[in-house]
Amino acid sequence: MTDPVSVPGKRATTKVASSPQPTPTGNAALSAPGQIALVFQGGGALGAYQLGVYESLHNIGIEPDWIVGTSIGAINAAIIAGNPPGERLAQLNAFWETVKQKPALGDLWQMAAKMMGLVNNDAMNMGIVAKGVDGFFKPNQAAFSGLRRTLGELNAAYYDTSPLRETLLRRVNFDLINQPGSPRLSLGAVNVREGTMRYFDSRVDKIAVEHVMASGALPPAFAAVPVGGELFWDGGLYSNTPIETVMNDRPRRDTLIFAVNMWHQKGEAPTSLAQVMGRAKDIQFASRADSYVEEERKLHRLRHIINELGQKLPPELKDEARTKELLAWGCSTTMHICRLSAPCLPNEDQSKDIDFSAEGIEGRRAAGLADMKRYLIHQPWRHANVDRMEGVIMHNPEDCG
Repeated sequence: MTDPVSVPGKRATTKVASSPQPTPTGNAALSAPGQIALVFQGGGALGAYQLGVYESLHNIGIEPDWIVGTSIGAINAAIIAGNPPGERLAQLNAFWETVKQKPALGDLWQMAAKMMGLVNNDAMNMGIVAKGVDGFFKPNQAAFSGLRRTLGELNAAYYDTSPLRETLLRRVNFDLINQPGSPRLSLGAVNVREGTMRYFDSRVDKIAVEHVMASGALPPAFAAVPVGGELFWDGGLYSNTPIETVMNDRPRRDTLIFAVNMWHQKGEAPTSLAQVMGRAKDIQFASRADSYVEEERKLHRLRHIINELGQKLPPELKDEARTKELLAWGCSTTMHICRLSAPCLPNEDQSKDIDFSAEGIEGRRAAGLADMKRYLIHQPWRHANVDRMEGVIMHNPEDCG
């Protein structure tokens, strides 16, 4: 496993103070059973949790070999892959500082809101709907002239994401992403016309700002983004849990996967309309993560069985072309999957994915930092009693004491 190479960036932009270079302990200090992959779900403002997860790794000098992301996960992933190790955390912090929202009104509003039993974030979220988020998106005035008005393929959305494009060009060195030795980057998006999932992969594609924009183009808020003559929307429409691209990679490699989830597949039964909308959104964007991993676990077990049976064949049979073709479906690799889930914060509701408040961002960042730190301290994959036929081993936060 190779560590990312530090290459000077080429952004023509205002400088952001870099965080101190962490003590270079190397990935070996993690006792990682193979390459290290970060898998980031989409979830808007909830992506601040991913900032904390990466920060925890960065603080001990560990850098990922592969980052996979969808939507806000694609943005975070691109910022990490598109900067030298010593600048990654500073650029991530700069992005989240840009999108952080100030309270909608001052102290008088907060006093009035408290008296009326309102949550201050309600006013802030209404402000986001009305005016957008600095450095991310702004209202598309043409969209408010009627639902049936023809706006064109690239303008049919409530918001204009040109501010995000400018932000990405300031925070991400795309030349660096595409250089050998940089972390591998995979970004999930959906082909609008075909309705199929596509992962843009720096191993085979030349990643540009359009690929990141496409991965985060969630309709009807954001318009489709053209890439290579096709239109793409947010990958979360199809699969918001992009772990599949790691599990099905060829050739397969032993991998330690940190699956960073924004949405909760399991939850309490809702008792209000607000809770109904929140629970429905959780279920939709959790993207059947648990059931998908279970299916992959079964497939990997079958691959191990094929590999084991192949070892028992006589040499003359193993050398036949047809036998080699069949045995190619087998493997002996092991995937350790560590689940991490963004917390439910107090007063959280169906609009949590636009909670760009300072409290929301910091609360989720701190939770990601703490959750990842527990994994790094306990490293449950080192102590797992692994059946040689099992190719996928699950780890949960409760495994960390």
